[in-house]
Amino acid sequence: MSSSNSFTSSLPFKLIVALVLGILVGLGLSSIEGSALCTALLNIIVTVRYISGQFINFCVPLIIIGFVAPSITRLGANASRMLILALILAYVSSIGAAFAATAAGYSIIPFLNIVSEVEGLKPLPDVVFALAIPQIMPVMSALFLSVTVGLAAAWNRTKYVINLLEEFQKIVLSIVTRFLIPVLPLLIGTTFCGLAYEGSITEQFPVFVAIILIVMAGHYIWMALLYTIAGIYSGRNPFNVIKNYGPAYMTAVGTMSSAATLSVALECARKSEPTLRDDMVNFGIPLFANIHLCGSVMTETFFVMAVSKILYGVYPTVGNMILFCLLLGVFAIGAPGVPGGTVMASLGLITGVLGFDATGTALMLTIFALQDSFGTACNVTGDGALTLILTGYAEKHNIAEADLGNILG
Repeated sequence: MSSSNSFTSSLPFKLIVALVLGILVGLGLSSIEGSALCTALLNIIVTVRYISGQFINFCVPLIIIGFVAPSITRLGANASRMLILALILAYVSSIGAAFAATAAGYSIIPFLNIVSEVEGLKPLPDVVFALAIPQIMPVMSALFLSVTVGLAAAWNRTKYVINLLEEFQKIVLSIVTRFLIPVLPLLIGTTFCGLAYEGSITEQFPVFVAIILIVMAGHYIWMALLYTIAGIYSGRNPFNVIKNYGPAYMTAVGTMSSAATLSVALECARKSEPTLRDDMVNFGIPLFANIHLCGSVMTETFFVMAVSKILYGVYPTVGNMILFCLLLGVFAIGAPGVPGGTVMASLGLITGVLGFDATGTALMLTIFALQDSFGTACNVTGDGALTLILTGYAEKHNIAEADLGNILG
């Protein structure tokens, strides 16, 4: 009973319901096109979509500062050899997955027969009440402010600023959970209502299904690559780890949360001893659960390319995609621990670097939510491979279990 209630109250479920209702309403309005009721409802729908999109864009710089800056202060204030190594592993895995997805996007998406301009679309009315909510600062300014302030606070050990950033993160998380997440279904529902009314949704639906299946296949390929590399580096059989990760994978699929899966992931990793050292499990698994999001990053990267082609008729430039991938790895490390946290934390990159509008943002959030559970499962399962690399590093550098506390100090 509780698991059912948990699912129905989750963000992905709400977004899917909003999607379905939006499509049904849009198709219904299409059948009464030209009537006074249709015109009145469409005026309300496009206005709600515009205002909700403005609010979400306003929150983007706050999310960047609230999650990136505190993450940097934590890592900088506790810099150590193993922590830095874990951070590098998580970042390299994330951007590696992003670049792999980029290459796959340029290679595969052209064969999906995406039609950007569907003929005979019905026009939507203009916004009745254009409430502009400008951002407090540009997206890239927020990113550089977060990095510079975070690093400076960590280097100078300014406890007041560090505590202030921690408190600000709590405030932003409250904004996300109490304001932003409740608004998202409005944006999703009104966006898909408009697409259904125009007539484009029926043309593009098979494409959405195809890209979701392609991304899921990419997850398994990336996990296989991670474990192969970990096995070669550590000199240990990675299958001894993979075979125990089934419960963690299925739990992640059900919960859509790395944090909620942590206890199961720890239990699965401990069953892999002595292939995984106990101290490395206790250190690596909880840490990677918060900073290693390879599956989510791969998903988002492939999706932005597909959505860009669907909505705007072009792919992002290679230069923009390289910048997007490099920065996405940073954003993933500071992503909030909520379903869809990766894509929400990186909304600034989607709008600032790739130039997506409110419709593009809504599509990204929706298709990301449709497979979020499998992306999370990839994240969680991949943590075992990175922990195997940590184990191999500790053995190669003669780091005894008793020494780990001193190294982390």
